[in-house]
Amino acid sequence: MRRSMLFLPGNTPNMLVNGAFLGADAVILDLEDAVAPSEKDAARVLVRNTIRYMDFRGCEVIVRINAVDSDFWQADLDEILPQKPDLILLPKSSSAQDVLAADAYIGQKEAALGFAPNTVRLMPLIETALGVENAFSIASACPRVAALFLGAEDLTADLRCQRTKAGREIEYARTRLVVAARAANVDVYDTPFTDVNDDEGIQTDAAYAKALGFTGKASISPRHVEVINRVFSPTQKEIDYAYEVMDAIRLAKEQGRGAIALRGKMIDAPIVARAEQTIAAAREMGLGREDRA
Repeated sequence: MRRSMLFLPGNTPNMLVNGAFLGADAVILDLEDAVAPSEKDAARVLVRNTIRYMDFRGCEVIVRINAVDSDFWQADLDEILPQKPDLILLPKSSSAQDVLAADAYIGQKEAALGFAPNTVRLMPLIETALGVENAFSIASACPRVAALFLGAEDLTADLRCQRTKAGREIEYARTRLVVAARAANVDVYDTPFTDVNDDEGIQTDAAYAKALGFTGKASISPRHVEVINRVFSPTQKEIDYAYEVMDAIRLAKEQGRGAIALRGKMIDAPIVARAEQTIAAAREMGLGREDRA
């Protein structure tokens, strides 16, 4: 279950070695924005060695490489792919062609390394106006794509608007990405909330992202991880109701009834689907009914 993703600069050893202990479901080891051009080579080696020798204790490992229009991305992949990270975060993904270029190169490296096809998945980072407009074609570009990720800081610069904590300026991009990702049957992740000292703000922002349909949310600060995990986890009340729904469905089938009601409300397909999603998430967290028996 990937609720939270925490960015860690690829050139800071003290942060990298603590990545597994910061509470996030996934860490993003960053070779792009966090690393100056003069430090790219050293950061690649540091990230490579971190993945190779460190036990991330079930925490998913994502590496943000440089964009495909840069001089660095292939060297990033050459160094990182042999360590078999879980995902590659592809910045500045503005078209399906960007994704397919990375997919082709990763596929060649996987074959040379003896990996099964699509061992390393792709998460395109959407941070341009063109990327937002092409969101569905990016999400459905190839089977390697596992999720979309909204990057609001670069996007608002491209849109020539002010980035605010309220986020009104990215409402369209948020909803557009959620719809595109769900239509392509992949996950979708919200942009970080960048005020690390605003505890009320991160709670509000994360709750809004969940309400829109995002799978989870990224963070640039360990301080935000606990809030994000809590917001994107089902509550005990939601879990209990989901099991009530499934029990009602089972009982109705046993009794041969077509119409099913629970607490005075008809149980239809969307309610069942949400209940199944809640139970699946609860089981991943060890909160399923059998886990409580």
